[in-house]
Amino acid sequence: MSSVSGVTVTAVTHELIRAVRNGLADLADPAKAPEMQRYMKSDMPFRGVPKPARAQLARRLFAEHVITDRATWQDTVRRLWHEATYREERYLAIELTGHRMARAWQDPDTVPLYQELIVTGAWWDFVDELAIRRVGPILRNYRDELTPLMRSWARHDDLWLRRAAVICQVTAKDQTDPDLLADVIAATLHDKDFFLRKGIGWALRDYAKTEPGWVRAFVDAHPDLSPLSRREALKHL
Repeated sequence: MSSVSGVTVTAVTHELIRAVRNGLADLADPAKAPEMQRYMKSDMPFRGVPKPARAQLARRLFAEHVITDRATWQDTVRRLWHEATYREERYLAIELTGHRMARAWQDPDTVPLYQELIVTGAWWDFVDELAIRRVGPILRNYRDELTPLMRSWARHDDLWLRRAAVICQVTAKDQTDPDLLADVIAATLHDKDFFLRKGIGWALRDYAKTEPGWVRAFVDAHPDLSPLSRREALKHL
């Protein structure tokens, strides 16, 4: 082990982070990077590595550098995230949160990590993946612990936590908690932010695939839904 700023860094953390940075550098396409940065409106530069290549790199590196305990996993995720100099490093950090080696740690104790990434990521490409594919499954498996937390996120000062609370049940289908969905939308109904209004519409549109009658009734009962949210909710009805 080594120490950085007084914090112990395990060998696997150090080696995996170095492998991620070297792997992304090897795959970099400087011609693509500026357009990717412009599209994402990102202050952080890109390497120019598209998603399929990133996913292949993640599969290889995570198989070669196996993490066996929660503390090391969380530390590696945080270091990849906070020390990133290219946006793809943060994408790999998110990939690491969902890797099968971390399956046993997908529980309420990990939610503070996801909250940290949502708040510091503060953009849809990070937040949507974390909300839907990380927080959402924990909510469905630990409803007693996570339901009140999602209600509090919906009333939080942070925009991206509010969006996460609204969209975290996207793809849940018949496991959706409609009472929670109704409450988090009601809590954010009058927010004028585009991303939140779009998120409300998305959450309703997705649930309409499972319960179209419920969504129609909800929209009818809430005439103060923004036109954007209403249009998105009823898009396929």
